[in-house]
Amino acid sequence: MSTLRVTLVQQPLAWHDPEANRAHFEALSLPLAGQTDLIVLPETFTTGFSMEAAQFAEPANGPTPEWLSQLAARVDAVITGSVITRDGDRYYNRLLWAGPAGGQRHYDKRHLFRMGGEHQHFTAGREAWSVPWRGFRICPLVCYDLRFPVFSRRRDQLDYDLLIYVANWPAPRADAWRQLLRARAIENQAYVLGVNRVGSGGAGVPYAGDSAAIDFLGHTLADCGSAPAVTTVALQQAPLVAFRERFPAHLDADRFTLEP
Repeated sequence: MSTLRVTLVQQPLAWHDPEANRAHFEALSLPLAGQTDLIVLPETFTTGFSMEAAQFAEPANGPTPEWLSQLAARVDAVITGSVITRDGDRYYNRLLWAGPAGGQRHYDKRHLFRMGGEHQHFTAGREAWSVPWRGFRICPLVCYDLRFPVFSRRRDQLDYDLLIYVANWPAPRADAWRQLLRARAIENQAYVLGVNRVGSGGAGVPYAGDSAAIDFLGHTLADCGSAPAVTTVALQQAPLVAFRERFPAHLDADRFTLEP
């Protein structure tokens, strides 16, 4: 069965400076060519978690999506992270998923962070999705989505092996971040990857990192701590499949309908 090499890129972000952030992440990503299958960047990795959407949003076909696809081709890996995006007359916290063959798709953050005013500046997304990549099925989500377990559940069957959260999760709530990542892994019987930023945001908000890879039992496979880090971990599909067959708790899950 498959092995997926995933790289957690935990870094500070230059406030409102997309060119500087793209250059920084490109320098970190290029040495990973041939060494990884999936590179995960933080939430709003070109700007930091800004509410100045009208000034700093990129168009849907802007420079970052094009740059991300070119970089993915150069390192032969999928690269993902979210970007403040203008699509029509609306603004989205949009996760981009760029593959090395040129294909790209996106997920718009559904749960907007009310306490930071995100719901006043951005439009919420609708549905999550999962995508196959090198033998794994992967579902990428964004930051505050982590607090809402129903959204990461699947109503009929397990349709992903890896759940990803890209984030700008502040240090004062670091304990919640660490605990919720493990809860999502255990309850969904899946690997979970959480990639947060470090440093301070534009309003002086501190970010403690704590990016981590968690297995389906809630065990920590990698922990980036509170310093800048680029960490690669190999996820094994065989033990995940064996555990789901031996302990099929999902067959007893409650059925529900999620409203759009």
